[in-house]
Amino acid sequence: MGKKFDKLIIGLNNLIRARKQRNYAPEKVMLLFSHCLQNSKCPQKIIHSLSECKRCGKCVVKDILELSERYAVKCAVASGSEMAMEKVYSNNLDAVIAIACEKELAGGIKEILPKKPIVLAIPNTRPYGPCKDCGVDPARVEQFLKKTLISH
Repeated sequence: MGKKFDKLIIGLNNLIRARKQRNYAPEKVMLLFSHCLQNSKCPQKIIHSLSECKRCGKCVVKDILELSERYAVKCAVASGSEMAMEKVYSNNLDAVIAIACEKELAGGIKEILPKKPIVLAIPNTRPYGPCKDCGVDPARVEQFLKKTLISH
């Protein structure tokens, strides 16, 4: 039941959010992603500061950072659900576009509902198994940003 139930929660959440879609100011939106999107062999550990990323292009973190800058939204990385919740609640946000595995996304959605901010969830890809060298399609992230932001 676990993985299928998590996918159902994510799908229903995103469907409900799409139907009630509002547009938010960029400064009230955050791209929040799991640390497992970073290349596991990278010597730069970005968990404490995204400025540590050298944007070498060996993982999708470079693309996420560039999208956050292009759309002027906040950006954060988290190593787990507690850190993710801390970043969400400490930033006075209206919307979060979260990228992680289904289990973490479903847990975050359940934690936040029905409170603010809204969460839009994008499951990562796991070509090497869980928690290692995961990915996400930057074009999909950009679609979520365009649907979420004012004047895009």
